[in-house]
Amino acid sequence: MSSDLLQTLASNLWAVFLVVLLFGGSIFVHELGHFLAARRRGVHVERFSIGFGPPIWSYRGRDGVDYRVSWIPLGGYVLLPQLADLGAIEGESEADVSKLPPISYLTKMIVFVAGAAFNILFALALACIVWVIGQPVASELSSTTVAEVLPTLKNADGKDVPSPASKAGLKPGDVIVGIDGEPVATFNDIVEHLALSSGWTSSGERETVFRIRRGSETIDLPIRPILGGNEKFRMIGFVPVAKIVVGRVTPGLAADRAGLRADDQIVAIDGKPVLTRPQLGDALRPVLSRPVKIGVLRAEQNLTLLLELPKDAKVSAIGLALRDGIIYAHPTPFAQVGDCIVKTFRTLGALLNPRSDIGLSHLSGPIGIISNFVDVSRAGLPFALWFTILVNVNLAIFNLLPIPVLDGGQMLFATIGRLRGRPLPVSFITTAQSVFVVLLFSMVLYVSVFDVRRIARDVKADRAAESAAKAEAAPPGK
Repeated sequence: MSSDLLQTLASNLWAVFLVVLLFGGSIFVHELGHFLAARRRGVHVERFSIGFGPPIWSYRGRDGVDYRVSWIPLGGYVLLPQLADLGAIEGESEADVSKLPPISYLTKMIVFVAGAAFNILFALALACIVWVIGQPVASELSSTTVAEVLPTLKNADGKDVPSPASKAGLKPGDVIVGIDGEPVATFNDIVEHLALSSGWTSSGERETVFRIRRGSETIDLPIRPILGGNEKFRMIGFVPVAKIVVGRVTPGLAADRAGLRADDQIVAIDGKPVLTRPQLGDALRPVLSRPVKIGVLRAEQNLTLLLELPKDAKVSAIGLALRDGIIYAHPTPFAQVGDCIVKTFRTLGALLNPRSDIGLSHLSGPIGIISNFVDVSRAGLPFALWFTILVNVNLAIFNLLPIPVLDGGQMLFATIGRLRGRPLPVSFITTAQSVFVVLLFSMVLYVSVFDVRRIARDVKADRAAESAAKAEAAPPGK
């Protein structure tokens, strides 16, 4: 018990450390871009803050800048009174702007875009690390080959209905190569394209066109998905091919006696290929009445092992635990960042498309992002690095949107002023920014409600799974 407790504590501390380092580092890098560009261009810098609101820690440097860490971890800012009046968010400036020199249009553009540019540079630097150590992907998430078509699927109301995949005629062995005219290379691509799909039939039913390779021919297969799951995404009901890898073998039990070892890949039972875990479970049932032959791939060598149980033994006597089959990809840094850029714009497009099923409730705010950071950090450093790359790309693109309060909004105001030959009225800019401050924080609060619901739902599901596991492991009669 103490060993498990220490291991859990160490895992949580490591996750917290990575969240502070990578999430906090992403905010720091963005603001550092503004700070360095402003200093380089001779702009007066009054404050450099990670977070908003009252300071937790504050220090005034010899350069006169107030460096601080603040209580509200929704981002950060560099207070530049010559460039923008954001007192509602950043706090009032102590500088007399009328006594400071005017700032050129070029300087404004450079300073405002520098934050996003530094996020992209940071993403590329992290992507170089991932390029070297590898990007881990669960094998079932790297395949687009159909292993099994589910006969039924639960819709958003929790009712079992015929699965769209089975109704449309999708078959095991089909290779999905495209969705709605866009190529797909992994199961993750399929899930993403399906969720963001906005196709409808003339009769008002959702429709997504799957391009599949079946044998030597390529077929465009229209499928009418349903909304399912807690998030009500488009779903069709199929399982992709996955690697089935042995994680642990209990000494002395049937799997150990058969010769199974950790890292063995199970590929067949009694000569019949097994492509998913449920298929493996079904194929192992005969072991209760007779021995079965297990086809194994070990260090690129094919082996056949004989698995048998003592008479009247239970399935638990097999002594076999599986782990996720992990494939390590090594995409180039530019490919990684480019993929994140495409994902971000595709998501933005779905949000703006009234025909898609994606809304603000599907987005994550600071609470959701931090929760995701904790989850991926527990899964390992490569996962945390990949997620940080995605967050930095999202942060860069989001900040460049032409919305008042954001960097892109300030660039828009400066550009309009440049085109009209004089700056926009201060009263107009102040009003626009005040309105969008309220809208922005309202949106953050709105999506945070759904973040909290997701976290609570996940915690409840984890506790239920732990209780079920304990009940299954408990000795009879207890």
